[in-house]
Amino acid sequence: MNDQYVIGVDYGTDSVRSILVNAVNGNEIAAAVFYYPRWKEGLYCNASLNQFRQHPLDYVEGLEYTIKSCLQQAGPTIASNVKAISVDTTGSTPVAVDATGTPLALLPAFEKNPNAMFVLWKDHTGTSEAAEINEHAKKFATNYLQFVGGIYSSEWFWAKLLHILRVDSEVSNATHSWVEHCDWIPFLLSGGTDAKQLKRGVCSAGHKALWSADFNGLPPDEFFTSLDPLLKGFTNKLFTETYTSAESVGHLSSEWATKLGLSTDVVIGVGAFDAHMGAVGGQIEAYHLSKVMGTSTCDMLVAPMNEVEGKLIKGICGQVPGSVIPGMMGMEAGQSAFGDAYAWFKNILAWPLQKLLPKSAIIDSETATRLIEEATNNIIAELSKQADLIPLSASNELALDWLNGRRTPDANQLLKGAISGLNLGTDAPRIFRAIAEATCFGAKAIVDRFNEEGVPVKGLIGIGGVAKKSPFIMQMMADVMNMPIRIHKSEQTCALGAAMFAATAAGIYDKVEDAMIAMGQGFDAEYFPDQSKVDIYKKRYARYQKLGKFIEGN
Repeated sequence: MNDQYVIGVDYGTDSVRSILVNAVNGNEIAAAVFYYPRWKEGLYCNASLNQFRQHPLDYVEGLEYTIKSCLQQAGPTIASNVKAISVDTTGSTPVAVDATGTPLALLPAFEKNPNAMFVLWKDHTGTSEAAEINEHAKKFATNYLQFVGGIYSSEWFWAKLLHILRVDSEVSNATHSWVEHCDWIPFLLSGGTDAKQLKRGVCSAGHKALWSADFNGLPPDEFFTSLDPLLKGFTNKLFTETYTSAESVGHLSSEWATKLGLSTDVVIGVGAFDAHMGAVGGQIEAYHLSKVMGTSTCDMLVAPMNEVEGKLIKGICGQVPGSVIPGMMGMEAGQSAFGDAYAWFKNILAWPLQKLLPKSAIIDSETATRLIEEATNNIIAELSKQADLIPLSASNELALDWLNGRRTPDANQLLKGAISGLNLGTDAPRIFRAIAEATCFGAKAIVDRFNEEGVPVKGLIGIGGVAKKSPFIMQMMADVMNMPIRIHKSEQTCALGAAMFAATAAGIYDKVEDAMIAMGQGFDAEYFPDQSKVDIYKKRYARYQKLGKFIEGN
């Protein structure tokens, strides 16, 4: 096969990155990252209200910058042989659009209105709406929540839509449709001008929007109208058909072809969520839990359809045929805070530096800034080093990882984190160790749920920033789980997964499994459980569960 090139675009919480890949062998030719400038400034967000919004211009500017940067690095010969682009994003991260499919925040009347912007996955302003959906669903003979684990989350499509419609009448009146980030970017690249023609991926539709072939699409209008009249007729503004990421939405528009320096022959693939494409980039196997570990975790598991037929897994983020690999059941779980839990503690420790050093009479402001940056950048590494030296004991400090609520098992975004067992000997490394353990215990609760529901977890695959950068936490994960965990070699598994789907959508490969074999980079580390610690962690996990029941009950 002659060299052919594809581009994978990965939209994360803080940045977007693109990679240019040789589809023949998976070799990464170029990569570029763009940090969202408005998000970096904290605009349109209010953490105390759990409001996290992102302006579409951050996405559009990042898309152009990263792709052009990759093409400039690669040179004109390679650029002329780019065959396809596919995109993954965080989710559920939807936005209100007008009849042309344009996000309202790109219109002058709404350009500074947070309610007209993308509602980021970790925005929990819709907790009351999610609770209403859960209670409302009990009234119907058909269980419309059966394929999303039986519990609807405030992190998802309908809860966010209903919240925005309720709190902002101007946005409500201007909203023609409601679109996931992963569906809008392909629409943008392909030059879409009609929201009704926007192709929706089965990944976002099935896991977050209650779409199912068993319902012949979305739940009926009656379900939503009787929930709130604001939703009357809204399903008619949405979609009935969905598509897998192995399919195409069309070709690159002339406008974007000119902007990027590419051909209009470039195929644009159907979009999906980052963890789902990341699982493919990380070479997921049947019954192996692929853990994308970043600010949160998204845990993906695939199984042959005939082997899980009739099984409904309680309390996960959905089970959707074809959402990860076409022809297989895709199951999603995860934790609302993982890396975010460590970042939270780091920010607490850095607070005196950030507030006091700039006011120092001993050093100048430039030195103060450099000291703050140096110390802050090293906090997690040093905490990990010192925490690893603490003898493991069943009576050590204990924490809950629900600092941003609980995603799975059994979504409840109103839950709070906790730290117990503190005394005057408790120092920063001990608290950090407790937080790290809590994130590992939260991960074990997910594995336990799959096993209890008759879907055995046979192996663990770690991908993402935490998996690559923290041997301390990965060893702890293996010890807590009492299972080995393999770490994928690629630094950009989500973008690589997008590239694999781009190659499939362009017809370079007949199916994405073939792309995984040809383009996969393999694994470069594996952590095995230390049997001397397994029994102690079992005792600590039992205490974690007991503490969780107490906090949840109060």
